[in-house]
Amino acid sequence: MKIRVRGLSRTFVAQGRETPALLDVDLEVAAHEFVCLLGPSGCGKSTLLNIVAGFLRPTAGEVRVDERPVTGPGADRGVVFQEYVLFPWLTVVGNVEFGLKRHRATNIDRRVREALELVGLTGKEARRPAQLSGGMKQRVAIARALANSPEIILMDEPFGALDAQTREVLQDELGRIQRVEHKTVLFVTHSIREAVYLADRVIVMTSAPGRIKQVFTIKLPEVRDRFAPEFTHYESEITRVVKEEVAKVHE
Repeated sequence: MKIRVRGLSRTFVAQGRETPALLDVDLEVAAHEFVCLLGPSGCGKSTLLNIVAGFLRPTAGEVRVDERPVTGPGADRGVVFQEYVLFPWLTVVGNVEFGLKRHRATNIDRRVREALELVGLTGKEARRPAQLSGGMKQRVAIARALANSPEIILMDEPFGALDAQTREVLQDELGRIQRVEHKTVLFVTHSIREAVYLADRVIVMTSAPGRIKQVFTIKLPEVRDRFAPEFTHYESEITRVVKEEVAKVHE
């Protein structure tokens, strides 16, 4: 499924004061493409993701998924947040199947089993969130999104709360899952290295109000080497552009 964003703006109003978060954003994400959003804190990355998810309405402009206007959340879009948002009283299986049961889906057992296998949680089905590490909890959240079979996965800093080693392991896992599932992915991150490691394209946004500053097409192999000279080159070029916007925040 393709995502098309046209003339998108969003202004928040608090205590009678208007704060523009996004301004006239145009963006397309092709079917099966993995796109990362980068930019300074407060540049509207998460706001943009939440509008695509249907959780927020734009002030101006529109989002279309396969030419259908986004007017609210939908089964075609799965969302994974930084917080795990798991039900502590349910098992791993219970958390993954929750949405499927709510919507009376078919083949629930098979879909849950396949999703858990994809994220490497086979054998952990009966555990509850308190018995899981942070990395495992995020695997459950990803499995829950995959079990619903959405064409689009929206991810808002899903690995941001994890330690560096676990984060790299889950980046590897997500890359492997994408090579198997070929989803359309829009991924918000603060990590330039993470973006280069995962994305087909990296979108750098300006400081608030967020606009598209520069787009980098990442021409690297599907399985990437974080220490390859070409990888380091992309990381350096993107860092330079991001720093220009970060500097504006502190002016």
